[in-house]
Amino acid sequence: MPAQELSEAGKYLAGAFGVFLVLLLIYIAIMASKLSRMERELGELGELAERRPPRAADEAAAGGRERDETAGDEREPVSAPRSSRETVK
Repeated sequence: MPAQELSEAGKYLAGAFGVFLVLLLIYIAIMASKLSRMERELGELGELAERRPPRAADEAAAGGRERDETAGDEREPVSAPRSSRETVK
């Protein structure tokens, strides 16, 4: 098969670049819409987090309240579990 003329090959090359450009623009548009949706959802989550009342664990981690020193005194000591070989008399 003989080689195509340069002018005819240029048409196919221009068409291929055109198709590539269109697909690239579609891809960029899809990614931009996903990015804007994610930014919107992230903003909504931030607003929900600001409106949520803080939990006790969050306050303790933030240093909002001091640790109750008497809480440790109210606990009972835990004894070691008995083995099955140990006889009860």
